[in-house]
Amino acid sequence: MMATNQSAAYKLRDLTGEVLIITGATSGIGQQLAYAAVDAGAKVVLNARTKEKLDQLVKELGDNNATSLAGDCADPQVTRQIVAAALSKFGKIDAVIPNAGIGMYGSILDYSDEQITSMLRTNIDATIHIIRAALPSMIKAATGDIVITASVAGFHAAANQAIYSGTKHAQVGIAAALDRELREKGIRVALVCPAGVDTEFAMGTGRTPGMEKLATYLRPADVAQQILYILRQPKSVRTFIWTLWSMNQQS
Repeated sequence: MMATNQSAAYKLRDLTGEVLIITGATSGIGQQLAYAAVDAGAKVVLNARTKEKLDQLVKELGDNNATSLAGDCADPQVTRQIVAAALSKFGKIDAVIPNAGIGMYGSILDYSDEQITSMLRTNIDATIHIIRAALPSMIKAATGDIVITASVAGFHAAANQAIYSGTKHAQVGIAAALDRELREKGIRVALVCPAGVDTEFAMGTGRTPGMEKLATYLRPADVAQQILYILRQPKSVRTFIWTLWSMNQQS
């Protein structure tokens, strides 16, 4: 008697028509996620600070597939406007990906008060406020995903990364609490925690253009595809922490 092929019955979710909010969308992981999500049939609502870059990205993706709102997503008013744009254009929100982030490598004494505050706001406040803005619609629908772009630094702090690692530890704590709070409401929460990624991240504040080490790092598309895989999991499945390294990076 031939054994039943159980793996053939396992189906990942189709993302066609699903609406994703992506912050930090005009470069690196966010940009690659926007491209990959639209390729998978999803609609995207994009946020970053620079309107010209957002307009160009929406033009590339197509007005039927994308909309955007420029502004600082650490500002609660901006995040409410992002959500309003999503609901106005597409009528729903299926997933929120708080991806905006900045990094500065060096001593806790190396940067100005303004630079430190900017990193805290972008990495922590922006994560909180886009989730707060989107949650009422998702709770009403009793379904949805929150996938936070964090870092392995949220678990393994290194020297000269005190404040950056602190912001990533904060994201881990936020996600852990939200997972417990929201799963009974049908909303899944996950963390994507890559090691170093070859992006503009921390350029000029610890990284320099063309530095050889960047060639050994993960590619932005590696992380983007991981986020899409999390979203594609059947709704009966809930996972939480996803860590990624390139083959050349130490875990």
